[in-house]
Amino acid sequence: MTLDEYILGHIDAEGDYLHALWRDTQLRLSYGQMASGHLQGRVLKMLIRMTKPLKVLELGTFSGYATLCMAEGLEEGAELHTFEVFDENEDFLRKWFDGSPNKEKIHLHIGDALQLVPQMEGQWDFAFIDADKREYVAYYEMLLPLMRSGGYIVADNTLWYGHVLEEARESDVQTRGVQAFNDLVAADNRVEKVILPLRDGLTIIRVL
Repeated sequence: MTLDEYILGHIDAEGDYLHALWRDTQLRLSYGQMASGHLQGRVLKMLIRMTKPLKVLELGTFSGYATLCMAEGLEEGAELHTFEVFDENEDFLRKWFDGSPNKEKIHLHIGDALQLVPQMEGQWDFAFIDADKREYVAYYEMLLPLMRSGGYIVADNTLWYGHVLEEARESDVQTRGVQAFNDLVAADNRVEKVILPLRDGLTIIRVL
């Protein structure tokens, strides 16, 4: 038994529906490893339970695994708006969202979040960033004034397979994007922040 297997055997179960979504993701979508997976999914649900947000924003839906995990943790009356730029994923996503017991909480938007989110009214209580790494700085700068004081931003892949330790080539725009995001957040006195070495790095940011 590996340490990862031990951990997964000692946390809340993934659930049949999420496991089926994980399998379908690996079969039908390219880069299936991008789905959050069992451990990170339980962490996201727990963060939602702890922070009790009424309005949740997700940037980068992919197959909807993280979306469904967060929706599980939402209280009645809360809503989750998720943005996916690739319209070819829409049919896949709507099938899995429509079959979920939490479907009424989930609102799927197809398009560029940088254009669409600023058009929406109100403040956000919780945001999860897991989209184009080249745009992480732009997402952060867009989100910060839209978050309520005491709200949380969680960013995925902030260790980027360890590449954040390297001097990125000019052409490696994704690594450079993650490094720039990490540097920006680290220096920002408007927030509290911590990086968890979970999976590929998960940064938790509290807006002051």
